[in-house]
Amino acid sequence: MPAFPQSTDSAGTGFYSIALIGPHEQRRKAVAAALVDCQGDTRGNHHPPSSVSGVTIREFSKYPSDLRTLPEMLEKEFDVVIVELDSDPEYALSVVGSIGAQGPAIVMVYSALTDVELVVRSMRAGAREFLTLPLSPATVAEALTRASVRRPSTRQPKKTIAKLFVFLGAKGGCGVTTVASNFAVSMAQESSQNTLLIDLGLPLGDVAINLGMTTEYSTSNAFQESSRLDGNFLSSLLAKHSSGLAVLAAPNEFPRSNSSNEALDKLLAVSRQSFDNIVVDAGARIDLRGTSLFDESANIYLITQVGVSELRNANRMISQFFATRGHKLQIVLNRFMPHALGLDEEHVTKTLTLPAQWRIPDDYASARRTQKTATPLALEDSPISRVIRQMARTACGLPADSEKKKGFSLFGRVG
Repeated sequence: MPAFPQSTDSAGTGFYSIALIGPHEQRRKAVAAALVDCQGDTRGNHHPPSSVSGVTIREFSKYPSDLRTLPEMLEKEFDVVIVELDSDPEYALSVVGSIGAQGPAIVMVYSALTDVELVVRSMRAGAREFLTLPLSPATVAEALTRASVRRPSTRQPKKTIAKLFVFLGAKGGCGVTTVASNFAVSMAQESSQNTLLIDLGLPLGDVAINLGMTTEYSTSNAFQESSRLDGNFLSSLLAKHSSGLAVLAAPNEFPRSNSSNEALDKLLAVSRQSFDNIVVDAGARIDLRGTSLFDESANIYLITQVGVSELRNANRMISQFFATRGHKLQIVLNRFMPHALGLDEEHVTKTLTLPAQWRIPDDYASARRTQKTATPLALEDSPISRVIRQMARTACGLPADSEKKKGFSLFGRVG
């Protein structure tokens, strides 16, 4: 489904490319007319709309269906995006914040209200101008002039969208946090790229404990103040691991309120603008499947064990939610022991309906040792760390680890 309904062009091409988003047609048309008329105002003599050059105005009659569709609009590389507030102020402010997080466009808002609180919230969300209806051409011209000063003289090349790796458990206790946190450490080291690990194991997650870290801020801070979330604010919430990995930990205390899907989408959008790789410990939170955490660009690692309950849950999740993911879904058998419960590879594959791509061995001694020393498995050499390192290298598009030991293929990648 397209992000927006069919749009209309209101003027010719030139210096500015403006997206005008407004469900209220009369107000949207009034703003479009003011934008057209202000071209004559800036030159000192009025010209009819048909003779206008210098601005392309593209009108959108609805807000995006959800915040995940915004990148489709931003691909048009608009210089300015103007959003109506009155039709749905709360959602409109989320749109404003997400646009500011995902691209270089200057965001403005317009309203028929002169509400001081609404003005302040708009500025916090990232709006540069608050336009109050009715608009005069001179007011719009001044706003565009200020925007032109802030506009880069040349467009920066588009940043490659960050890769998203989501680790999800078939049920609690499958070892999702151990696999996700060590995968993230390995990815940061093997790729030498900016990598962020987000712990969504609510209400209390264990990523920080697994990495031997103490953190001051958490996902709760990001969710509670999502209206002001941008790259700088996100950076202030992160902790740095010795491996170079950035970590946004789960809260140390039970959160006072539940986070919204919109807040999570905003966090992911901002993160993908600031990092090359995003790794998410999603625990067993299949309830988040309606968010951008599980959109088509996400690489899903489904963690399960060879147990009756785990395989049953994994089968349900694959068939109901991930049947069409293709290579974007990778099944990981954690704490794997050949012929556990008397099940061979054929039986496990038949139960899951798909073959497992990775097997992480049941190496209790290594796991116990790293827990005592608060040292990630990825920072030492063990059967577990070799498989996870290979997972990270494959995810980064790197060649197979040349230092893998004999017999590694027994527990490594399959097929």
